[in-house]
Amino acid sequence: MPKILVVDDEAHIRLLYSEELAEDGYEVITAENGDGLLERIDSERPDVVTLDIKMVDYNGLDLLQDIRNKFYDLPVILCSAYDTFKDDMKSIAADHYVVKSFDLSELKQRIKEVLG
Repeated sequence: MPKILVVDDEAHIRLLYSEELAEDGYEVITAENGDGLLERIDSERPDVVTLDIKMVDYNGLDLLQDIRNKFYDLPVILCSAYDTFKDDMKSIAADHYVVKSFDLSELKQRIKEVLG
């Protein structure tokens, strides 16, 4: 069963993603920010990370760089309420960029793509 790490500072988003993705047969773990994120990835070994960009005290694009430096092949899907970050040079290191929505069909499709 593929494991997905959802990193988002909004509890309702973590809950929504957890419920929807679990229904699709994924094991879901969550983190509310970047605190200890690399250690968590190292211990949990997720197959995919969904990463919010704008979090309190954390910039998802900086976290993305940290993840890429240590876990080069780990698929990361940026999730943001804004599409303006698509043009940020740092966002090209992500496998996909999904604009947040309560309809998770695009996110689910991107997860399937990165899992092959």
